[in-house]
Amino acid sequence: MAFTVSVGEADFLSLRREKAYYVDKTKIIYELVHDTKNKVSLFTRPRRFGKTLMMSMMENFFSVRKSSMDIFEGLAITEHKEFCEEWMNQYPVLFVSFKDVEAEDYEVAYAKLMNVIADVCKSISDLVLKDSVDKDDLDVFAKLKAQKGTASDIQNSLKTLMRILYTVYGKQVILLIDEYDVPLAKASEKDTVKNLYYSKMLDVIKGMMSAALKDNVFLKFAVITGCLRIAKESIFTGTNNFSSFSVLDERFGGYFGFSEEEVNAMLEAADRKEIADTMREWYDGYVFGSNYVYCPWDVINYLSAVKYKRTAKPKNYWKNTSHNGILMTFVKHTDYDVADKFETLLNGGTIMQTITDELTYDTLHSSEDNLWSVLLMTGYITKAEPDDDGETVALKIPNKEIFSIFEDTVVKYFSESVSDGTIKELMNCLWESDEENATVILSKLLWETISYHDYHEDYYHAFLAGIFVGRGYGVESNKEKGLGRPDIVIKDKKKRRVIIVETKIVKKESELEKGCGDAIKQIISERYGEGFSGYEQIYCYGVAFFRKEAMVKKMN
Repeated sequence: MAFTVSVGEADFLSLRREKAYYVDKTKIIYELVHDTKNKVSLFTRPRRFGKTLMMSMMENFFSVRKSSMDIFEGLAITEHKEFCEEWMNQYPVLFVSFKDVEAEDYEVAYAKLMNVIADVCKSISDLVLKDSVDKDDLDVFAKLKAQKGTASDIQNSLKTLMRILYTVYGKQVILLIDEYDVPLAKASEKDTVKNLYYSKMLDVIKGMMSAALKDNVFLKFAVITGCLRIAKESIFTGTNNFSSFSVLDERFGGYFGFSEEEVNAMLEAADRKEIADTMREWYDGYVFGSNYVYCPWDVINYLSAVKYKRTAKPKNYWKNTSHNGILMTFVKHTDYDVADKFETLLNGGTIMQTITDELTYDTLHSSEDNLWSVLLMTGYITKAEPDDDGETVALKIPNKEIFSIFEDTVVKYFSESVSDGTIKELMNCLWESDEENATVILSKLLWETISYHDYHEDYYHAFLAGIFVGRGYGVESNKEKGLGRPDIVIKDKKKRRVIIVETKIVKKESELEKGCGDAIKQIISERYGEGFSGYEQIYCYGVAFFRKEAMVKKMN
């Protein structure tokens, strides 16, 4: 059979029917149901780690409205024959996802929530034709389906639908709620007016959860997924037999994400074993419990790319699927002195930090510990040691992909935070050949930003480009001029003048002047000043760096 992967497919039935490659995670069903007696199980993992596909798999396994033996054929769960006979397609299932319940304001988000409930109603609309369904429930059902339910109807909607399913099938209902915290995450992010958006959404979600989970005789058990564990007293007040499993917990740690063994098996099936090291460097490194795992979204995307073009390069697939604003928020917090910690992480080191997996969105920014905890729970950092299970743990950036997100965020913040006045002053120094003051300003800027790459050339290149881009000049980076490629070219078309900058890194502060001289020699030997037809003034500078010190010298 030809090897195929399905990018973005989160529907288990479609994935199996398409005969796309599936990393078998079905044993979680047996472990969850047979080995625990949890009434409510909450799994929190970063985005794009297979939560929705997992929930779809569970729905297809349990739902009495489906016939799933063929799509589970050959998978691990079928080894438990008696269990499958007892549970497969034997229970009514209510599956609802809140992943799209997000908006700029509460009213639009609430409308989206009503639409989600309406869609669930439509999926079981045939059941309300049963004579056994209570008339009052039928009236509420009709309003929910038409998106005309009251606030009370919405808060009780899941319980109402469960009661209908219970009445029809005579069995308690398995409730699956995917991405339960998305409405609250967006509300917290966009709430700028006295916490009204967040408090209103919290009231709605808390009401829905309380009605569905607390002392609900129609509930067999519930499985819930999200990114963060919201403190129990905030959302799940009074819920009995409640268990939460975050990235810190050992149990179920290997079910979300791919192990190295699973990735290697996939690469072998795809005849792409040669990219194993690259796959590991870019997409591995997350620690869930004591398990090292890869991000499934990245593995599938990169494997799809190399199946089409064997020489395809790895890239950042995650940054466009997950909101990265938390990093920028963190860097901008002037009351937290995190610059040194960021430098340590960006240079491949580890930091020690007290963390917690029980948070509330309205207090995420109340302490530095909370922010580090959010970064851990959402996948931007991970435990450095799998066996580290104390409150204070060593943290690191997991892989090259996440490193690039940190890097982009730091560069963006720095370029946005440097005042126009400072940049104008630096530019005036360069236009006026004031080497001494240009050196002072550049060194001051270095001390105010976060450095990474162990002060490699890429860091300084990005540092300079970030300063000059968007300041009213044309900025070129590594564009061919003369016989080579100068590091930075700044064009002032109105005044028909150009600045050429070549950078060098030195090993000692005492070598800064020599580094500037070497840069100027390269400008001359490579004839970088050629090819600027129409420009009347060309200023050439050698700039040398040693850690957070700089020196600027102009070519005479």
